[in-house]
Amino acid sequence: MNAMNNEHVILSLGPASEQRPVVMRGPADMAELLPYFLGFYPDDSIVAVGLQGPDLHQGGVIRADLPVSPADWPAAAEETAALLVALSERHGSRPLQVLLYLCQDPAAAHAPPVVAGLRPLADDLRAAFGRRGVAVKESLCVSDGRWWSFLCRREGCCDPAGNPVRRGPDPGPAAAAATVAGLVPRGSRKAILGGVAPVGPPQDAVQREALARAEAAAGSVSREQGIELLEQAFAEFAAGARELDEERAARLLLALRDRLTRDRGVERVRPAELAPAERLWRFLARRAVPPYEGCAVAPLTLLAWASWVAGDTATARVVLGHALRLAPGYLLAELLYESMNDGMTPGALMAAVEAQRRRREEGAAAPVPEPAPDGKPEPSPAPAAGGASEGRSGSSGGARRRRRGGRRKGGSAAPAPADPGPGGAERSEGPGPDAGRAGPGALLVAPGCGPTRAERPARGVRLGRVAACASAAVRSGTGVHRCRGTRQAVRGARRAH
Repeated sequence: MNAMNNEHVILSLGPASEQRPVVMRGPADMAELLPYFLGFYPDDSIVAVGLQGPDLHQGGVIRADLPVSPADWPAAAEETAALLVALSERHGSRPLQVLLYLCQDPAAAHAPPVVAGLRPLADDLRAAFGRRGVAVKESLCVSDGRWWSFLCRREGCCDPAGNPVRRGPDPGPAAAAATVAGLVPRGSRKAILGGVAPVGPPQDAVQREALARAEAAAGSVSREQGIELLEQAFAEFAAGARELDEERAARLLLALRDRLTRDRGVERVRPAELAPAERLWRFLARRAVPPYEGCAVAPLTLLAWASWVAGDTATARVVLGHALRLAPGYLLAELLYESMNDGMTPGALMAAVEAQRRRREEGAAAPVPEPAPDGKPEPSPAPAAGGASEGRSGSSGGARRRRRGGRRKGGSAAPAPADPGPGGAERSEGPGPDAGRAGPGALLVAPGCGPTRAERPARGVRLGRVAACASAAVRSGTGVHRCRGTRQAVRGARRAH
């Protein structure tokens, strides 16, 4: 018989399952429930589910890309084991056991099952977890609607052609319980990515030419013009629009390279704004045609943020993973990704974003001082005793402090807007007109729109530093833009989703 031997596993699937646990009995339930606790159907994936406590309830869950080259499998196995153990320890205890899945469909119709080819990776994973004292309760290959157990060695026990994931038209008892718990898979990972893929012929040629013209004229477009373009586009989508013309789409994609322009999009998460925001970000991401794929990073990150707020965690995870493949150092995506992996909800970040938006809107509504009779502006009021006025440059001491890049007492260093060099390289300018008003999403200079860097074969996550910084920033009210110091720590890290 197979390794699970029909022992039950309790899965904590969503808030409703806290009152009504979903019980998994045997590998058939394990295969059918996979998309329910991920939120989507994985493909080309390694999935590891930690089991905690004496009742073996679900703990941490990670998904990583299945490396194409078998030479990368041992390293991927070590990283998967290390990541799951680290994630579990962050939430209180190491996993006692683990459930493993290797998901890959055949390369062509009527091709032989992939299970035999993936067995060395399954063995590497089992050994990697064993070295960390975590037993593998079950290890499955899931492919083309069927499953196989890598741990079943009993001759004649399992059908060489595999077992169907679903035995009939209706879901099994475990899947039905997961549905009652409020979980419904949102399609496959490939389908989610297909919804944000660049448009093809003949639209791509027209959009490419528009992007080239917009890139040539980008130096003459101010931040204020970019923000105005974004606000106008959002108003049209809120009124029901589904698209922009190629010229405006191109200009807006380049304008979103600027952090503070992008941060206006971060703010668009009030209930009535979520649906038009998701439509706009999805539309823009699809207009980032080759060789301008890098232009998709900002709208993809904004789409993931809006999806997370709207409760579509599956789309948020998949889209963030794609954004980080295009731009591994994009810190806003890192922040959101690691916050989700760390078990945070979007509520705390939403509160910080909303507070910043209200401050900005109230500041914009404040009356502008009238000029003095001689045409010179009235002097700014003197700072209170023991404090410093925000954004003033009158004192030489304050100027010296700002030139060193340090923070003044009572204020923060202003983030630099984007000025990408060739191929999307990042460099900084001086503070712009919104300096000192960076919202919680103002995290880094956004990448350019040139060709992206080559993808790496596997994606994991370096846990903790960004999410911990975000949590502390929200609690303290300082805004998560102060997390910029974690950027080097997370750049190049692999990601699980």
